[in-house]
Amino acid sequence: MGKIIGILGGMGPLATVDLFQKIVLQTEVDFDEGHIHIVIDNNPQIPSRIDYIFNSGESPLNQLIKSAVKLEMMGADVIVMPCITAHYFYKDIVPFLNITFINMVEETVREINGECKVGLLSSEGTSKMGIFDDFLKKYNIDFIKPDGKMQRYITDIIYDVKKGRENYNRENLLKVLEHMKCEGVDLFVLGCTELPIAFRHMGIHEVYVNPTEILARRAIEFAGKKVVR
Repeated sequence: MGKIIGILGGMGPLATVDLFQKIVLQTEVDFDEGHIHIVIDNNPQIPSRIDYIFNSGESPLNQLIKSAVKLEMMGADVIVMPCITAHYFYKDIVPFLNITFINMVEETVREINGECKVGLLSSEGTSKMGIFDDFLKKYNIDFIKPDGKMQRYITDIIYDVKKGRENYNRENLLKVLEHMKCEGVDLFVLGCTELPIAFRHMGIHEVYVNPTEILARRAIEFAGKKVVR
């Protein structure tokens, strides 16, 4: 019997769907029975990570732990979580598990060529809490992040995806990308799982790293399957 992947989802639902779809499409199979058994806990009621971090809102940690443990009890052999800001709580969730919990952030950074300069696009929470920063420094990767108005443009796009809107402000996004390229950036990291959805919809063709894509590949490999190349 093959390994089971557990997706700790709902933050947000479209990002969860995106990861699930990528696992299915990137698994090399010849028939339905060859696909990986996947269990998903899509819980959009997990309290806002941003509200907790910046506004003393309700902590999402208990719900995150509950969801992770539930997935383990459902038979998952590995857990993946398609929300980068929620990785702020990664180290607090791991002690409650007896199975592997793949760290999406570290796996993403390990894919980056250390000789390039990275532009990190993310939620305000991910940026301010430095969720990527320690890993980027660990692997000696030079990086910059947008701030002020430029960060607000990225935040607006993230929340448009969460709201199910598709009329993203492409002009503002292009301003951010051009500004960062003028600062020497030659590779972007889409450090929020809503951003690959927006980039795909808007047809943005910059050189970038997609953490959802990387997480899907790692999960497939953990399950003992081949990744479609």
